[in-house]
Formats: sequence, structure tokens, C-alpha cells
Amino acid sequence: MEKTLPFSLICLLLLSACTAPPASPWRYSVPEQPEAASGSTDKPGWAYARQAVAAANPLATDAGHQILRAGGSALDAAIAVQLVLGLVEPQSSGIGGGAFLLHFDGQKVTAHDGRETAPAGAKSDMFVGDNGKPLLFEDAVLSGHSVGVPGAMRMLEAVHRQHGVLPWAQLFAPAIALAEQGFKVSPRLHTLLQADPHLKNDTLALRFFYNAQGQAWPVGHVLRNPEYAHVLRRIASEGSFALHEGPVAQAIVQRTQAAPRPGSLSLQDLASYQPREREALCFDHIAQSRAYRICGFPPPSSGQIAIGQILGVLANTSAQGAEFADGLPSPDWLHRYTEASRLSFADRAQYVADPDFVRAPAGDWHSLLAPDYLRERSQLIGGQSMKVAIPGQPGGTPTSLAPMPAQAEYGTSHISVVDAQGRAVAMTTTIEAAFGSRRMVTTNPTRTGGFLLNNELTDFSFVPSDAQGRPVANRVEPGKRPRSSMSPTLVFDKATGQLVMSGGSPGGALIIHYTAKLLTGTLHWGLNAQQAVSLPNFGSLNGPTLLEAKRFPPSTADALKARGHEVREMDMTSGLQAIERTPQGWFGGADPRREGVVLGD
Repeated sequence: MEKTLPFSLICLLLLSACTAPPASPWRYSVPEQPEAASGSTDKPGWAYARQAVAAANPLATDAGHQILRAGGSALDAAIAVQLVLGLVEPQSSGIGGGAFLLHFDGQKVTAHDGRETAPAGAKSDMFVGDNGKPLLFEDAVLSGHSVGVPGAMRMLEAVHRQHGVLPWAQLFAPAIALAEQGFKVSPRLHTLLQADPHLKNDTLALRFFYNAQGQAWPVGHVLRNPEYAHVLRRIASEGSFALHEGPVAQAIVQRTQAAPRPGSLSLQDLASYQPREREALCFDHIAQSRAYRICGFPPPSSGQIAIGQILGVLANTSAQGAEFADGLPSPDWLHRYTEASRLSFADRAQYVADPDFVRAPAGDWHSLLAPDYLRERSQLIGGQSMKVAIPGQPGGTPTSLAPMPAQAEYGTSHISVVDAQGRAVAMTTTIEAAFGSRRMVTTNPTRTGGFLLNNELTDFSFVPSDAQGRPVANRVEPGKRPRSSMSPTLVFDKATGQLVMSGGSPGGALIIHYTAKLLTGTLHWGLNAQQAVSLPNFGSLNGPTLLEAKRFPPSTADALKARGHEVREMDMTSGLQAIERTPQGWFGGADPRREGVVLGD
């Protein structure tokens, strides 16, 4: 984990964020780049009157802020942020991956699906070894089979046509300038590079991320990426065509078809990729006598359904004493929360997958959020932990599907933006595991750098069916989008329709718990966004009860164990970003566990 500088020093170093708006015509100004020690540190939260950007790296946040000051929309800013994140935080997201984006235009919320897809040649058993057993997770990740068709750039281009204000090419200026002039390696990037056992096995990545002795470039080393700049210039001038066809596409296919375990991704797969515009999945929620409308992403994301189920089940349980005291959730509340989580994750494993391939239970994903169903599920919570929950039958409809076995999930980054015109974005973006499939793409070996490809297809079930032959909803199928936990969230006041908050987090399956924590802390416990983000993490994936290490007193674990919980204390490195409305304007919070900041006006 890393430590960021206090806001006052960040503000001094990010000069562009603290000076008057630039004169027209706009030119991107490369900020001074802060260095910080590794670790975790408290963050103050940031208050602004008109507009704000929250992202996982100060350089990315600054790029979005400059775009807003140049007259760009929230969507424009999010694109600029994403492009810089792909450079300075390549372990988490990039043009070789995908994203889910929620957009609010001041009147309506839309959900834009840039999730990766399985190639046409994908096989349902491609993650099953010759011995008939699922591959080890790392073996699957490092294979060409793990790489899905990238979707982020084609999705962002489509949304820009609808909601962009500044020219498409202008949004690439920050990332191109930083790639050409160089950026200082951050503590988090250095730490992850040094710890990763596989990235060095890729010749291109070894040459770019490590020195001649095979050591990760140190914190503060100026790293230039001329190949990334070259690719971005092409996409800026030609659109996503430059990524999905031509030399860049050929390089992507070549890298996925390299050993070990070559994949089947083809030029046709890349050329034919299409993003989806979906209806946002929204539910009503009451907190402190106020009605909210919470909007998130529908399947293939499981995040919004799981969060809605957890909150809905909790609303039907009775507290025994305070829910939140002395800055921590109470053991009683944690018991009820993790029990609700088990119920939710049981349904998630049973039902949720790409809606183009799998029918929703009872024909409607809202069946999983129906008040009567959640009330029925809440009655399964007693004084002792159920340890492992079984899925329910929403709508009373039995299923012929098999539940997906537990499987590792990683990765991602989150961006939240609100602009002065009332538009907002919540976008969670990913290449899945840290550094994705560890396959770097370049169109010219004489240029150093490039971009990393995702391993998103390992979000599919490694086994296509159970011992009885029942298919798993989230099995591999050609053209299918793997189930995700990404949970970009927009919260509204139900009575007025006014935007209340934009938020989300990275963290694999734990994204669901991090985002639910944010909503609980702000809506139920009266915390501001920063306080809620900084709370200790907790949850359950329908197994042990998870507590963030060294953040809870021994008495909390003891109380849970007394109720039959198997408690595991572990690092839970969320990366929450959130911007909430206040009477004075906007207040942003960034996770102390990562390097993010919030900037605005």
C-alpha cells in the first residue's frame, strides 16, 4: 500500500489544479509530479463549489480537472482521466481492457457497457486442464485464453458522440504529453512491479518496467512510454478504429496467440466488437427517513444487484443496540451485514451472467430485488451465522442452472466526475488482475512501452457445468461478456431527482462490499464521503467473515466468533472514490489505501 502527500502539498505540486483557469485556446499543462512514501495515510476530503473529479492517481485527476476547466463535460473529463490512468496506473486499467460507465445528463441515467467479450473461437472448457480439472488461476491468467476483446475505447467513443463537448482528439492531450515527457513512478506502481512474479517473463514488459538488473524502476524514476503515445495519437485522429483494426489490432492478436497456451482472439473479433447501451438498474432505499434512488449497472455486472440485496435484506432485520459507535460498525451489525452478504452472493453465483445469454430469474433482474423476496430472505438470518447460504428462488421460479464455484477476482480502478452543468459520471474500469494477462502490446519493437492486455475472461467460470451436467450461468461462450463485480453508482434524492452522490471502487468481488460500505456510511450513519471511504473494510463472499487487518479491536472478532463466524483478518485494499452534494456544492473523498485525490473548483 502507499502513502500520499497531504492535500496542501499536493495542491502546491499540482500547480495546474490551484491556479486560475487557463486562457482560451486550452493547452494541457503538465503538473509537477509529487513523490510519496509507501503506506497508507488519512486524507482530508476536498470541498468545491461547482465541479469535481475523483480518480486513483493525482496526475489522472489533474487531467480531468483541466478538461473541466477548459469547458469539457463530465464525460470528457472521464475520458482524459482514463487515458492517463492507463499510463500511470497500468496495473489496473487501460485501453487493453473494458469499463462500465454510468452517465447522468441532468435528466436521465444511462448505462454504457464496454465489457470485454469472449472471442468467437472461445471454448466452454478452455480453462479445464488435460486432467479434467480447472486450471490453476495463475496458469489461466497467463494464457492467451484469458484475453477478452477490449471494449473500453469503443464504448467511450460511442458515449462521447452523445455527451462529449470538447473534440475527441483534445481529450488525449494530457496522456500523450505525459507519455512523451515521462511521469514519475509512484509508490504503488513500484511496489506492485517489484512484487509481481510474472510480468518479467514478458520481454516487452521487462524492458519497459524494469532496469538492467531486473529490478522495478524506483519511486520517482521518470518513465516514458513513446509507444503508448504513438497508439494514442492514432486513436485520437482515427477513433477506436485505430485500436480495433490495422497494425494495433494485429499486434494485439499476435500477443494473444503467443505461448504459453495461445488464445483464439482474431482480427474479426476486434473489428466486430460493439459496446452496449443498457438501462440502468435502480432501486429505492430509505435511510434516516429520506428516500433515495440508487442507480447502478445491470448484468453482466453483479454489483448493483448484490448491493441492493444486501441493503434490502438489512432493512428487514432488527438491530440489537447501536449499528455504529466509536467510529466502527458494531459486531451485531457486522453479523447481520455478513449474513445478508452470504445470501446475496449465493444468488449471484446462481443467476447473474451476460443477459444476452442468460435469462433473468422470473424474466426480470428486478425479481432479485423485489421487496417480498428480500423480506423472505431476511428471515433466514438468525442469532448464529449460517456460514454458507444457498440461493433463493426469486419469483418462485426453479432453475436448471448450477451455481458457479468460488473463484478469484481482482483489479480495476474507479472514476467519479460531476461538472458545473449538472452532468455526472461514475465509471469503473479494469484489466482484471494486476497487470492483466502480463502481455504487453507494441506495434514497433524499436519503441519502448506500449499497453497491457486484460485477463478478463478468467471472470468466467472455469468449469462450464457441475457434476450433474447442469450448466453454470457464467460459463464461457463465444461473444459472451464475463460476469463482473464492478459497481459504478449514482445516488439521487427520490423526491426531487437531484443527484446526491457519485461513487465506486476497485477490488474484485470485494467491490460490492466497498461500495455498500460507502452507501451505508453516508446515507445511514451520517458520515461525509471521506469518512465513509476511510472506514475499515469488511464483508463475506458466502464463506468466512472478512475483516480488514489491524482495523478492528479483538473484541469485534471475538463477538463474531461467538456467533459462529469463521473470521479472517486480511488486507482489503479498496480504492473508493466518491463525490457527494453538500449545501455549499460538492465534497469528495479518496481512499487512504491508494494514491487518489479529488480536484475541482
